[in-house]
Amino acid sequence: MKNFIRIALLVAAASIAVSCNGGKKKAADGNGAEAKDSTETMANTLAFDPALLPEEPVFDINTNMGTITVKLYSDTPKHRDNFVKLASERFYDGILFHRIIKGFMIQTGDPLTKDPANKAKFGTGGPGYEVPAEIVPTHSHIKGALAAARKGDQANPMKNSSGSQFYIVENPGSCKHLDGEYTVFGETVNGFDVIDKIASVQVDGRDCPLQEVKIISIVPVGIEQPATDVTSSDVTPSDSTAQNHNRLSE
Repeated sequence: MKNFIRIALLVAAASIAVSCNGGKKKAADGNGAEAKDSTETMANTLAFDPALLPEEPVFDINTNMGTITVKLYSDTPKHRDNFVKLASERFYDGILFHRIIKGFMIQTGDPLTKDPANKAKFGTGGPGYEVPAEIVPTHSHIKGALAAARKGDQANPMKNSSGSQFYIVENPGSCKHLDGEYTVFGETVNGFDVIDKIASVQVDGRDCPLQEVKIISIVPVGIEQPATDVTSSDVTPSDSTAQNHNRLSE
């Protein structure tokens, strides 16, 4: 995991160096000073060093309604490493929970939600890539399960996950039909009351909260922090839940 993340950060830094120079060949063919500076700048702006994390890191998802503490699974490494990368880059800071269905789940991770003007597009945003499915039979939709949202089967037969959107199970009974269909890559270890609190907020006809439910930060537990700092990706409720939310037909 440590080597994978180090390589990913270096590749990302190299890409930034090229784009910031208008794609000029100079960025790639120079003496390396530009690339080195970009790498160091990126490292200095990370919320934490991914290389310091254990195989199953624990994170605090700090929201304006409380903190949900989750553990990521080691046997879903692509999803774990992607979550770690985005969290370290502060990608999730300021993102809203844009889809909440009481008795089902709470969903977040769409960067479009940082701008209220994008409300009609909430649920369609991401980092510009998908993550290959890692569906492990032993990981089910238990209370507090952390799972990746994705496009529907017709547009996404391989069940690839959204690059950033995820949901947290509030009611395992209503989510049981999602087992084997969506990648579950972590579980809640503390903050179940916060999940229930978020799930209880009032929503509009599109299941979007009427009040802002916002992620403030996602940071690892027990790791010293630096001194400075389109098809909708949705999960589908079960038949019984759909009867209570018939407005959700796709």
